[in-house]
Amino acid sequence: MSRIPLMPKATAVWLVENTGLTFRQIADFCHLHELEVKGIADGDVAAGIKGMDPVTGGQLTREEIEKGEKDPEYRLKILESKVNIQVQKATSGPRYTPVSRRGDRPDAIAWLLRYHPELPDSAIMKLVGTTKSTITSVRDRSHWNAANIKPVDPVSLGICSQLDLDFAVQKAARKAGKPANEAAPVRTLIPASEVEGTAAHAAAHAEDEQPTFASTAPAPREEERAYDADSVFAKLKPLSRRNVDEE
Repeated sequence: MSRIPLMPKATAVWLVENTGLTFRQIADFCHLHELEVKGIADGDVAAGIKGMDPVTGGQLTREEIEKGEKDPEYRLKILESKVNIQVQKATSGPRYTPVSRRGDRPDAIAWLLRYHPELPDSAIMKLVGTTKSTITSVRDRSHWNAANIKPVDPVSLGICSQLDLDFAVQKAARKAGKPANEAAPVRTLIPASEVEGTAAHAAAHAEDEQPTFASTAPAPREEERAYDADSVFAKLKPLSRRNVDEE
């Protein structure tokens, strides 16, 4: 991808006023539309814009302009900078915390101190975006709002991500010489299906609340008693004699 000259419209104004280049050549060099360059020449576009000399600005040479003036099909080439500018990377520092979340930082610090005591103060400073003095005041309960500080997961507060928290915990465990599986268990957010009052919780427990119907199969019949025929007839004989005597 070709470079775009600095202040393309101002450069186009200068080229229109000081060179014999075609509108197409100026448009291609400044990354403008040909009709826009024509409007600059007619005074309808870029009115009041002061032209910028690309030669003194180190973007074109006189020789390059002369080549373009001699050949209307020639495309001007912008000069490449011979100076390598080192891009400075941002130094790692405390994480920026939005103003609306800064009041929650003591709660997040208290949570990290309670559930991840292996984290150094420097790691907490990066996760929460706080200072060492604030961490110390929360730890020794000398914070001005110590009575109202309650440990709250910084992930749920939106102060840091779960990935950053896990990485900091694993790094602290490695420095302490503990295997990753022996480090303090990482506390994550409660699933929505376990929180009462949510749709996920209602759907998860819908099957458990469905009524169960008793089996309609008849109960097994009790085993019939085994009767002795002789004992039955022995009981009936006195009854039959009694009936004969009464007659």
